[in-house]
Amino acid sequence: MNLSRISQLLVTKFNRYHLMLMALAILLVSFINYYQKDFKLPHHYHYEKQKASNGVLLHTIRTTPDNIRLQAIDTNVTKTPFYGINGGFFWEGALLSIAVLNDQPLKGLPGDYGSGWYNTGIDTNLKRGTLVWDDITKHFSIQVVTHAGELSVTDKHHYWAQGGVSMRLNDRLDWENDMILEEMPAYDESRMRSAIVYDSQENVYMVVTPTNCTIAEFRAAILERLGDRRLVDGIYLDGDGSSQMQCRYVRLKGDQRQVYQMLTLIH
Repeated sequence: MNLSRISQLLVTKFNRYHLMLMALAILLVSFINYYQKDFKLPHHYHYEKQKASNGVLLHTIRTTPDNIRLQAIDTNVTKTPFYGINGGFFWEGALLSIAVLNDQPLKGLPGDYGSGWYNTGIDTNLKRGTLVWDDITKHFSIQVVTHAGELSVTDKHHYWAQGGVSMRLNDRLDWENDMILEEMPAYDESRMRSAIVYDSQENVYMVVTPTNCTIAEFRAAILERLGDRRLVDGIYLDGDGSSQMQCRYVRLKGDQRQVYQMLTLIH
């Protein structure tokens, strides 16, 4: 083998080695960037995917009340930088469910229509189930009210409240009548659904199903698959195409519509 051929082989090997080093460097940078980005995202939660015997598939995020923040948005949950689920009802950008943090609605001032101060339906004096976290007593409650001014908390500067429709998880007889009185939309139709429930240890479960089901089927699936968690109660959130969830393990887009409020994870 002449010197020229040897030189050519050495150059070829060097180029291959150089390309391998460049590829490894690119992979390393990508790896570092991914984990730097991932490190900044919430980790304080547990995700589960379960299928009930009635065929309803439940996606659940379990977390703690201090890890939740109510957030106004104007896009699909999966297009935000947040982990969490969709919030309450809305119409053309106006919030029709209570969404308050320390007595301040998310979109405007106390008393403003569409700000998150009211639970509003066809009847503007509608009373609906509202999940309230009292940060002083460290306890949840479901309060059926028309507006945030009616909420009972220890300190108006230390609580958050999310409106929806009462679930009455421990009421076998009257839960359906109460849900109808609170004007749950399309309760007897097959739609995607979302809810938020809590247990006796004050853990929170954000639940979304992409399965088209009635409210009764959704409720039964939650009681079956999460019933061993000593659930206390919860509320139905907006459903159908608004049923959306995002975390490290799943991205549920609903029907890809934009929503205007969500519950996000912050830790």
